[in-house]
Amino acid sequence: MKLASAALLAALALSPWPAVAQDTPEAPAELAPADPPALAAPPSLTSLPEKLGQAPGTWDLSRDGTNRRCVMTLVLDSGEAGRRLRFPAGCRRALPIMNGIAGWLFVDSGLHFVDKNVRPILEFVRRPDQRSLVAKLENGEHYSLVPLDTVGMRPNGGTAAEAEPAVAPTPSPLQAAAPLPAELQPAATTTNAVPGPAPGVYALDRFQERDTCRLTLDGTGGGVRLVPGCHDGGLEVFDPVRWRYANGRMTLTAKRGHSIDLVPSGDGRWRRDPEVGTTFVLRRVE
Repeated sequence: MKLASAALLAALALSPWPAVAQDTPEAPAELAPADPPALAAPPSLTSLPEKLGQAPGTWDLSRDGTNRRCVMTLVLDSGEAGRRLRFPAGCRRALPIMNGIAGWLFVDSGLHFVDKNVRPILEFVRRPDQRSLVAKLENGEHYSLVPLDTVGMRPNGGTAAEAEPAVAPTPSPLQAAAPLPAELQPAATTTNAVPGPAPGVYALDRFQERDTCRLTLDGTGGGVRLVPGCHDGGLEVFDPVRWRYANGRMTLTAKRGHSIDLVPSGDGRWRRDPEVGTTFVLRRVE
């Protein structure tokens, strides 16, 4: 009898039983550290408008191959012929074609300047570089339209500000340089075949107009400062605050984020690339 009882107890000890809830919960398994959240890429800043609300702002109109130019403002206000545009009286003398222009339209991602009967005078289309517009006339003349400070070039451009007419900003005579991120600071040495621009003072030359404005390239922080006395409206509106050099190109970046590239042309000069609109050459001065 004792042997049977012992055998029964042994069999029960080896048989499976349903799990019983623990009075004390088990310690949770150690969690692996979560991956840090990915940083959102900064929104891309476009140069040319994709829709009507991005077009208002300041533009530089010029006749290619000449020093004839006009800095104008496009606004969303409706006029007698399309939308209104504003420009100084001197533009009519610099570019006689402006005498017949009464308004502007946004057509197929391009701009048309029209007369009082809404007939196109200058029909601008995008250049392949997507940084400027060009209009070609039957007589062989080419006109360039370069954005300087438009709604579409600003962060979140063309959304909340779409219904508000743009007004050209009043530039200060001396622009403060914004701090440059470490990864964008120009290196002390470079392996590029072409030497980078030397820090210092540069004069802006425009076709036959020389020294229209001066700016200083800071070699310690990559900043740019306009020298008081600048009388180049296009550069003042562009408002460069940073510069960098890489792969044989100097890049000037505006306060609102858009930029232009320059390539060396010899004797300490740097010209805009691609060459559109009025000549833009920076020349090193002592």
